[in-house]
Order: sequence, then structure tokens, then C-alpha cells
Amino acid sequence: MTYKPLHGIRIIAVEQYGAGPYGTQLLADLGAEVIKIENPGTGGDVSRFVSPHRIGDTDSQFFQTFNRNKKSLSLNLKEADGRKAFEELVKTADAVSNNLRGDLPAKLGIDFDTLKAINPKVVCAHLSAYGRGNSREAWPGYDYLMQAEAGFCSVTGEPDGPPVRFGLSMVDFMTGSMMATGLVSAVLGAHRTGQGCDVDVSLFDTALHQVSYPATWYLNAGDVVTRQPRGAHPAIVPSQLMEAGDGWIMFCCQTQKFWERVAERLGHLEWVDDPRFLKVEDRRENRALVQDTMEAVMKTNTVAYWMEKFAGYVPAAPVYDIQQAFENPYVAEVEMIYETEHPGMENGKIRLMSSPYKINGERLKGGIAPELGADTHDLLGDGSAA
Repeated sequence: MTYKPLHGIRIIAVEQYGAGPYGTQLLADLGAEVIKIENPGTGGDVSRFVSPHRIGDTDSQFFQTFNRNKKSLSLNLKEADGRKAFEELVKTADAVSNNLRGDLPAKLGIDFDTLKAINPKVVCAHLSAYGRGNSREAWPGYDYLMQAEAGFCSVTGEPDGPPVRFGLSMVDFMTGSMMATGLVSAVLGAHRTGQGCDVDVSLFDTALHQVSYPATWYLNAGDVVTRQPRGAHPAIVPSQLMEAGDGWIMFCCQTQKFWERVAERLGHLEWVDDPRFLKVEDRRENRALVQDTMEAVMKTNTVAYWMEKFAGYVPAAPVYDIQQAFENPYVAEVEMIYETEHPGMENGKIRLMSSPYKINGERLKGGIAPELGADTHDLLGDGSAA
């Protein structure tokens, strides 16, 4: 049996949709017992009803993406019986997580100030759009808004086109990961000191933090990074999309060594000594010329041909659509997809992505998300608090 380092850690999750459930699913993958609180009056997590690709009346493929290996507890925290049952669980919990609007945890009494009287070691992890205790704590907010305001859209897309968001909700996933890291760190501290705490992360703060080195460049040099052609790195050349005969390849030649290897594999070692391409500063000054020179060669053959030459030698990757990405044999080799039984699916089985974690060389995978209220009786006895 796979060793799971968070086995024995109990987390009560007041969550729905994407960011919070993504973070707690990482913890469930690592062995934590994640008890998902779902209000029976509203039908539980709203993502159970996300279309397309519904699974019956109270499940969806979207919900299955973020909630495997959790327990579902039907509970209304605003009712007396529900609150009583919740507080009994808090006594046994290591953490209570939520991804509610910033002003709601205190109103619902799921913050540390409220719960420390019940369990002084409990960690209360809060994921919200804009955080708590500031002028925006009551604002609703979503991933795309953060991409816009934190500058992501201004550096995504072609220079002569409109601002573009990521094609995926990466701020949600990054913030969920931040919450998971903060929660586990605080639980570790609480086990050592006996003192719980609040941990706050927000979509906005995480998005702004992820601006990373362009932020440092602006703050210290006034350098405002803008969109580069072909999704190019602002400083390193060639580190961008290049066109081959039948598709696209992304290069990341982050060192001089890799530029020299590109020249070798494209059959033009003379580029290495060309003063226009000699150093990264020269190539940056002649970015368009580097692109035109490389593509004149690359367009003479296919993506598959060039990738065979580059594989393991030059940092390069083919540009795939989602179908191609998941049919890539390497995905099967590293076991990033698993199939398991799901009675609601037409063929009785569902295919899902495995965990990104491996423990002792073994991929963490398997399991599905729970039916609404599936664990209420086991957790509460007769389930009368539902």
C-alpha cells in the first residue's frame, strides 16, 4: 500500500467550485481525510451542476475533477443542529478550510477567533477573492478578473492583438496550491506548539505574486514587460514559438549551450560564431532575425522530424491541442491518467487525471468524488443534523 504522509490529518472543508476544492484535493491525494460540508438546502457544491457533461442529477465531470477521495457531509451551518454537529467535528479536526467571500468566515463562525475555544490547535485556512480585513473583503471575484488586474492579460497574446487571458484558470489552481501549502505548514506548527491560527490566501494576492521577476524589474528598474511576438520570453532568445512545416514548436533555450545545440541540430553551426547571434544580448537585439533564420530551416520539415532531432538534447516541445496532449504516449508512461468505476457514467467507468505527486516512486491515483451526503450517517450517526 502506498505511504501517504497526511494519513490521520482531518480537514473540514466548507468549499465549492474550483480553487478551494483543488487545494483540498491535493491534500486528500496525500492521505488527509477531507470532510466536505455541503448544504442540502442548495443541493451541495454548485459544481455538481456544471454543464456540459453532467452525470445524473447531482454530479458532473467538473465536480469529479476537483473532489476525488473526499467525504461528503450534508450539513447546514446556519441551523442549530448543523452548527452543533460541526462544532463536534471541529474538536477532532486539524484544520477547517473554506473558499468563501472574505467577509463570510467570521459571520459563519469558521475563523480561528471563533473556533479556538472549541479546539485551540485548529488551523483555519481561508481562500477568498481579495482576502479578509480590507476594503474589498466583501467583493465577489474570480480567476479571470485577477488575470486582468494583476497584469497577466497585458503580457499574454500577440503585440498587435487585444489582451488575452490564460486558456485555463491558473490563478484558481495556484491559489488552491498556496492554501494547501499554508494549511499543512500551520498544522505542522500547531502539532509542535499546540497553537492553531488563521491562514489567509487570496486570488488577487497570489496572482500579483506570480507576476514574479517582471514585478521586480518594474519595482527596481521601471521596466514594464509587454507582450512579445510568438509568446517569447522578454529577455532570452530563442525562447518562443517557432513554425515548422506542419505545426509549431516551443523552444526554451535558456542557456548559451542550448542555443549552440539548436544551431547544431538545425545544421547551421556557423550561427554560433555569427556576431548577430553570438550572445543572448545580441540575439535579443536581433530577435526577429533569429526567428526568421530558424524558421527558414524548420519549415523544410515536419514537427515530428524536428522533435526527433531535438528530443532530450534541445529544450523544445510540440504545440498540441488537448486531444493530442492526452494521447501522448509519455502521459501513459508516467501514469497521469487512471480509469475507475463510477456507477453514474454510461459505461460504468470514468477516466480522470492522477495526482501530480509521487511517493516513493509510486504515482498517487484512484478514487472518485462522493455522492451528495454520502458520509453523513457515518460521521454523524443518524444524520439528524443534515
